[in-house]
Amino acid sequence: MQAEARPGALLHNVSRATHLIAEAADADADVVVFPEAFLTGYADEVFAAPLPDLDDPQWQDPLRRIVDETGVIAIVNTTLQSSGRRTLTDVVFAPGRAPFAAYAKQHLHAPEREIFDAGERGFSFEVKGVRVALSVCYDANFPEHAAAAAASGALVYVNSGAYFPGGARRRDLHYASRALDNGMYVVFSGLVGAPSDFIGGSAVFDPLGRRIAHVEGREGIAIADIDPAVVADARAEQRMWRDRRDDLGKYESAGKLTSRV
Repeated sequence: MQAEARPGALLHNVSRATHLIAEAADADADVVVFPEAFLTGYADEVFAAPLPDLDDPQWQDPLRRIVDETGVIAIVNTTLQSSGRRTLTDVVFAPGRAPFAAYAKQHLHAPEREIFDAGERGFSFEVKGVRVALSVCYDANFPEHAAAAAASGALVYVNSGAYFPGGARRRDLHYASRALDNGMYVVFSGLVGAPSDFIGGSAVFDPLGRRIAHVEGREGIAIADIDPAVVADARAEQRMWRDRRDDLGKYESAGKLTSRV
């Protein structure tokens, strides 16, 4: 999913999310992923204000109703305050059950660390026999984060992000690399627009790191089928996942050497 949030307009963004979930259902999607901080917008003034609370049904009920109606599972990223903690959290809305705070962003940028608490563990869920692991933006810069997801059995690594202008090359390189590193699908959902001209880039990468779907316009949905057989074939062809070592031994150094002038 690629969409623009209106900073500070929680109920407007919730309404927009319900329409986008309905569009995803019309396109036969089973799971839809929203960009980082989509429900509140990614803005300093929003972060300094009171944040949505998971105990408040007002903003949750429209999302609960639409997933019950459509059968789509929605991964909705939002700033959240709960139990004295402020986090950037993936809230999962699934048909027939209460929404839950599934995953909080573990790797925070320096400005975010002054405002938010980092998550303490990974999270995944299974749908139609496929295990899906969650991440948020900066998490995907760290190869070990996606590797931990793959080690837990995930075939899909989803990421909700917000990239500033100038970050496109780094963004695409990270997501393609995490896919190839681990022989798994990577799904990225990017924020666009206000207040920082966020650049989107929503796409799906296959287990060989190839971009197989993307949003062509400013807003829209990138859809791809997830095939476990493709994961198996990729891991057989690219053996990094099978051949990696958990213990590389002590790291030694020769000290300072002098080159010939």
